[in-house]
Amino acid sequence: MSEYSRKEYVYVTAQLVLNHVWLLLVALGLPGNWLMVATTGALQWWRPDLELFTMWTIGATVVLAFIGEIVEFFSGVAGSKKAGGSGWGSVGTFIGAIVGAICGTLFIPVPVLGSILGVCLGAFAGALLFELIGGRTLKRSLKSGQGAAVGRFVGTIFKLGMGVMIWVIIAVATFV
Repeated sequence: MSEYSRKEYVYVTAQLVLNHVWLLLVALGLPGNWLMVATTGALQWWRPDLELFTMWTIGATVVLAFIGEIVEFFSGVAGSKKAGGSGWGSVGTFIGAIVGAICGTLFIPVPVLGSILGVCLGAFAGALLFELIGGRTLKRSLKSGQGAAVGRFVGTIFKLGMGVMIWVIIAVATFV
């Protein structure tokens, strides 16, 4: 374990607290995982003398952040497709999730829950609407919307899990 001065403990503690804030942003649909990676890289660049992180540690966090983004991005579309949705439903899922995230964050005044609810409801509504526009029946459109909402929720939880892993890797690397 590295021996830090009092001033250096302030740096690493501030970084860990800031990374915790970034982790909370993931639940809001924001790029918190990438902010954790950037904060960690910036601290290593700014204070290389502390020898906090190896390139392997930073590389591992980049890979985890990338995997989280990919899974989150495609999860709603995959859920819609698995439920029998069409290409129209996939487009609607994507657009609806973005609009839902914004509206949920603004109009559902419950931190984190409002954003997650908004993104899931938006994915549902987008898939439903675009399936109906594409000529699907209401029953099939509802099923596609339900699949999109469930998929998007699973993707958000997965990305949050990747964020927790990133946070833990950085926290352990800071003091080992």
